[in-house]
Amino acid sequence: MKKLLILIATLSVVAFSGCSSSSVGPSAKTGLEGTKVNTYLVGEYMSVNDAEAKLKSAGFEIVTNYKSIKKGTTIVFTDAALKAEAAKPNRSNIAVMRLFVDEQEKMISITNPVYFGKAFMQEEYNHVVFNGELEKITKAFSGLKASKDEWDFDGLAEYHFMISMPYYKEVDVVGEGTNEALLAKAKSYKKGKGLIFELKLSDTTTLVGYALSKRTSKFVKKIGRANAGILPYCFTIDNGKVTALSAKYYIAISYPLLDMNGFMGIMTIPGAVIKDYEKVFK
Repeated sequence: MKKLLILIATLSVVAFSGCSSSSVGPSAKTGLEGTKVNTYLVGEYMSVNDAEAKLKSAGFEIVTNYKSIKKGTTIVFTDAALKAEAAKPNRSNIAVMRLFVDEQEKMISITNPVYFGKAFMQEEYNHVVFNGELEKITKAFSGLKASKDEWDFDGLAEYHFMISMPYYKEVDVVGEGTNEALLAKAKSYKKGKGLIFELKLSDTTTLVGYALSKRTSKFVKKIGRANAGILPYCFTIDNGKVTALSAKYYIAISYPLLDMNGFMGIMTIPGAVIKDYEKVFK
C-alpha cells in the first residue's frame, strides 16, 4: 500500500503541474521533495505489439525493440520532449525510456520519467516536462503500480552507490575520433551485429544502443530480470568522443535495492562493459 501511495502522490503532482505554465524552470518546486520515488511502473502483461500500440497512441515514437533476456523484450521509446532535453550538453541518456515485456513472469515494467529525469538532468531537471511524460504513460497504461525499487527524490541528482563510486557525470570514454568515423566503426564492427539503434539528437550528438557481449549481458540474470529493461546499454558519440555511463553508476541506479553483496556478485561487469566497447572503437 505504501508503494502505491507513492505513485498516487506522484500522479497528483502530474495533474497539478499539467495546469502550470510550461515556462516553469528547473528550479521550481515539485511537491516530491522529502519523498521516495519509484524507479519503475509495473503493469499487467501484454504482448510487445500491444505495448507498442499503446505507446504510439500516447504520442511516443518506437525506437526499437530488443531481446534483453530470455523470454523478455525491451521496447525503447522516445518523443520530441525527451529528445529536446537530451540534446542539451551531457544529457543524451535521457533521450529514451524503456518498457520491458516479461513473457516469463507475465508483467510489464516501464521506466519512470520522473525518477530518471531527476537523476540524469540533475540541476536542469524540469518537473513540468518529466511529469508530462509520466502522465502520457499512465493514461495509456491503466492500473500501473509502483515498483519496489525506489529512491529519495532529493537524492537522485547526486546519486552514487557509495563513497568512491561514480556519479552521473563521471562517464567512461571508450573511443575518440571524428563523429563520422566513430559511427562507422560501430556499424562495421562484427558487421554491425551489435548496433541496436542510433538516435541523432543534434548536429554533434548521437545516442547509440549497442549490444554487450553475451557473457557481459548475463548480469541481469544474476541481479534480477525484472529490471532487464536496462539493456540495451547505450553510448554517446559527441564531439569526437564516445562516452558511456559508468556501469557502476547505471546498474546501481537502475537496481536501487541492490546491496553490497549483490554488487560484489557482478564486480567484474563494469570493467567488462568498458572492454566490450573499447573493442568496437580500436
